[in-house]
Order: sequence, then C-alpha cells, then structure tokens
Amino acid sequence: MRADRLVSLVLLLRRHGRLTADTLARELGVSTRTVLRDIDALSTAGVPVYAERGRHGGFALMPGFRTELTGLNHDEALALLAAGPVRGEQVFGLGPALASALRKVVDALPESHRATASDAAGRFLVDPETDLLARRTATDEVPGAAMVEIRRAVLAGHRLRIHYAAADRAPQWRTVDPIGLVTVRDRGYLLATRDGADRTYRLSRVLAAEELPEPAQRPGRVDLDRIWRERSARFLGEDHITVLVRVDPARREDLLDTAVAVRAEEADGDGRLRLELTFQDARHAEWALWQLGADAEAVAPQSLRTALRRRAAAMAALYEDPP
Repeated sequence: MRADRLVSLVLLLRRHGRLTADTLARELGVSTRTVLRDIDALSTAGVPVYAERGRHGGFALMPGFRTELTGLNHDEALALLAAGPVRGEQVFGLGPALASALRKVVDALPESHRATASDAAGRFLVDPETDLLARRTATDEVPGAAMVEIRRAVLAGHRLRIHYAAADRAPQWRTVDPIGLVTVRDRGYLLATRDGADRTYRLSRVLAAEELPEPAQRPGRVDLDRIWRERSARFLGEDHITVLVRVDPARREDLLDTAVAVRAEEADGDGRLRLELTFQDARHAEWALWQLGADAEAVAPQSLRTALRRRAAAMAALYEDPP
C-alpha cells in the first residue's frame, strides 16, 4: 500500500510541479505528517525530491527526473483518461486505485503528448450526473470498509458474512458464497449462493461485511454474463407484468425511467413507438402510463386499458361542471 502511495506522490509532482504538503495529503488521502515521512523515504531511496521554503514553497522533483512507464500509445492513453473520471469510478470501491492508475497513464506519455492528451480528455464528458432535463441520476453508495471485504472475498474465493437490509425488512447477517460482482447503470450487485440457492444482493443494502477464512463453495470458472442473463430473466418473470405500449418518441425516456425493463421496441405506423415493457405490478404500470396522458397508450393487457379508462372517466366527471 505504501509503495503505491510513494509512486502516486512522485507522479503528482511530475504532473503538477511544486506542491505543498497539505495539497499532497489531500490528493493521497493521508495526513500531512504521512506525506513528510514519504518525502523522507523517497529521498533516502534516491528520488531527487527537494523542498522550497517560503509562502509559495512546497516539494518538487529535480528537473529532468522521469519515471518510465511504457506500452501506451496516444489514443490508448486518451481512451483511459476520457473513461476514467466517469461517476462509476467508485463502483466496487476502486475509485482511489483508478485515480492512481490515471496519474501513471499521464506520466507514461511523452512530454510532447502529455498536455495534449489531458486537454483532449477534458473535451469528453461521459455519463454526467444530470441529463438535459436536469434530472439527477441516483448512484448507489456502499460503505468503503464493506466494499473492501466483499471485493476481497470475491477475488480470494472465500465465504462472506454480510449485514444485509432487504427491502421492507430488518437487517440480518447472512453467510454466502460469493460468485462475482456486477454493475448496471451505476447500481452494483453481488451474485452469490446461500445454502446452495442462487442469491442476488444489492450492494447499497449491504451495511457491513466480513471475509471469512473458509473457501467458498463455487465453480472454478464462471460466466458472469450468462449468470446475470439467467437471473435477470427469472427476476422479470416473478410478480411482474408485461405491457404493450404505444408512445410518442418525445416521451420515450420518461416512460423508460419508470419501467423495470424493456423487452422489445419497434417503430409504429403513425410515428409512434411500440414498446414491450415490464413493470413491477399492475398498479405500477397504471401509474406510469397515467403520468404521460395522451402521449402514451396501453395496448395490452385489456385489464390495464380498463383501469386507465375508469380513472380517466372519474377525472372527467370531477371537472365536468364548474365548482
């Protein structure tokens, strides 16, 4: 851990030039005293770092000093720099590691390309926190200590105890055999088995976790993509309702924001879109379609059409005469 921090410290100085101990401490997530000890360790190891006194002082590297990281061309480095700062960087608790890796990527570039690549990456924005309608996208948050334990158990193949708060239930401790981690639209999931039965846990509902020493009961090789497809299919088939809808293309995203899943989509003859959607239940589907008014029409099932017609009739009767 300390070796990684020392490398990150050197790369920060390489990229920014002179930095104060307080700035380095903020960037590395440690105390100022730890930074000063790391500076001493680098000097002892022969890294030419020196201190400048005064109000504008700080620490810097001797001119010309360079760490050597090779193997990346300009476009490869640009791709990493552009994709790296996405909001999903905290997924699985790897945000600090990603920040450290990106500093190494920048330092690996030739001097002539370093500033160009950093500026070019700043011209790309991937998956911002809000859309054009200024709606914020919710991002799951997982306690850092819990995520570390989960990640270790998954990679080491050990059993895992999690303090899990299922929806509408009191938190309980459960011992599971972890299989892998999946992230979908900034939501993280732990795929596991419990007493031999398949289980999928929302990471944001894990309050605490503990890696156990005994090995997990799981296959040596795993196809996470196949497992996720199978579990998704089972989930969509349990206590859900499938609805066929015709919708104005301008309201497509509003409708998809309320649906559990999209099963099919095609253009309709009059300029509308025909969507096959899954909702949590009939009440959820009725609420979602009602929000869109005449911009969306439920084609099937008939029970949903009847429920919407009754609701519309009640609304029309309420406003038929002036108060």
